[in-house]
Amino acid sequence: MIQIRHERLADLDAREALLDAAFGDSRYRKSSERLREDRLPAEGLSFIAAEGRRVIGTARLWNIAVGNGRDALLLGPVAIAEDCRSKGLGGAMVRRAIQAARKLGHGAIVLVGDPEYYERFGFSAEKTGALWMPGPFERRRLLGRELVAGALDGARGMIAPTGRPASTPDLHELVAQDARANGPKVLGLRGAGRRRAA
Repeated sequence: MIQIRHERLADLDAREALLDAAFGDSRYRKSSERLREDRLPAEGLSFIAAEGRRVIGTARLWNIAVGNGRDALLLGPVAIAEDCRSKGLGGAMVRRAIQAARKLGHGAIVLVGDPEYYERFGFSAEKTGALWMPGPFERRRLLGRELVAGALDGARGMIAPTGRPASTPDLHELVAQDARANGPKVLGLRGAGRRRAA
């Protein structure tokens, strides 16, 4: 039985493997990735489709500002395991994400995707024509959907990330942890650290 649920920390490796299989390394070169990197997804808006313990789908929403300083969300990436496609699961995940965003009081969702697919969920380029992504993008694929009437009125300018920064581990602490786990020959820094401190 397939269940769509909130993402858990334990899903991280399976989610990343799913995204790698779906998009490969090209996913890191997308303009939409500039809005996601070093950020956490919007609170309560990361979803996983699971079949038993297997992660077979992912959809996440991210906090952004749509040029005029108005808050909105960015949807993506949405990915489904290859052997589970064409069964309506992607659509179910998009609908779940939209429903949850509306319930949490968000006003609009923006995405970069195929209009032919996303128009069935109410997305269009009607109010995104004056918006820009931080990097190359296809104008026709920049789509928006209002959850509150007028939420994208006057949206113009550069889309910017506004989400919570992801915590980045302290390099010195990582080196120290590695040294404790693997002995003193980590990057030759053990002795160098003592010389600096002297």
